[in-house]
Amino acid sequence: MNKPKVFVCRQIPRAGLVRLAEAYDVEVNREDVPLAAAEIARRAEGALALVTLLADKVDAALLDACPSVRIVANVAVGYDNIVVPAATVRNVWVTNTPDVLSETTADLAWALILGAARRIGESERYLRAGRFTGWTMLTLLGADVHHKTLGIVGFGRIGQAVARRARGFAMRVLYTGRARASEEAERETGAAYVDKATLLRESDFVSLHAPLTPATRHLIGASEMRTMKRTAFLINTSRGPLVDEAALAQALREGTLAGAGLDVFEAEPQVHPALLACENALIVPHIGSATVETRERMATLAAENCLDYANGRRPRSPVNELARRNLR
Repeated sequence: MNKPKVFVCRQIPRAGLVRLAEAYDVEVNREDVPLAAAEIARRAEGALALVTLLADKVDAALLDACPSVRIVANVAVGYDNIVVPAATVRNVWVTNTPDVLSETTADLAWALILGAARRIGESERYLRAGRFTGWTMLTLLGADVHHKTLGIVGFGRIGQAVARRARGFAMRVLYTGRARASEEAERETGAAYVDKATLLRESDFVSLHAPLTPATRHLIGASEMRTMKRTAFLINTSRGPLVDEAALAQALREGTLAGAGLDVFEAEPQVHPALLACENALIVPHIGSATVETRERMATLAAENCLDYANGRRPRSPVNELARRNLR
């Protein structure tokens, strides 16, 4: 019996492709560049499943151009690249890859916290440029992290993982979000729930872990930055549009904020030119989950969602719900 087809829009680790091949005829975009919607539709003709990354936009028009597709497996926790209601009304499952990258992304958030506070990016550029001529007391002074206040905006899996790590630095931890976390989560992390204004006003480091929605776009803008301490650092490993990049660049340039650590950007892969010019911005190219182990787990989970559907089962990590009668 012929296997159904899956189109993989970008390169993913081999572990995911091997799993997909158990039930699917696998076609991959070997060029590993984002494809235009028309090209995705052409390459996905007749496909039962579509495996996407964050740069792959899936909207009503694309779904209509791919009528055979019954499941879209996004290799990411976020899925703002997919118009989920459009998929749901067309009886198309949408899945993501939660849990498997939480700890790794929390590690990267901490790399940015420490790197921004201790001016690691600036220091490396200083040394490589041949400017280091010997130790002095006043060269590249940064800020302590230990015993400071960490504010976490969005207290899901990743936010809580970041909070747990703060205990090793004897930090006070505040958090805010759409709802208060459980008593167990607060007890485990030592975090206290406050409103957004209090968090911004009292935190030395503000780390963003909220999803991108219409309500969270520019969650941190010029007014929020003015609320923060002038000695504070803004960290974003969530979604770029949570932050107004132009306002952030101005705050960094004028000294309204001490620094920033960013893994994501408003118009990825472009970065605001004014932000690129800020020495006190530590910026990296969306590497939050970029370890061999984690990327393999993400690809494997996306493949397993596709396998679940091919075998008549509910996908294991759906972001939309469909009636069981519409599964096949």
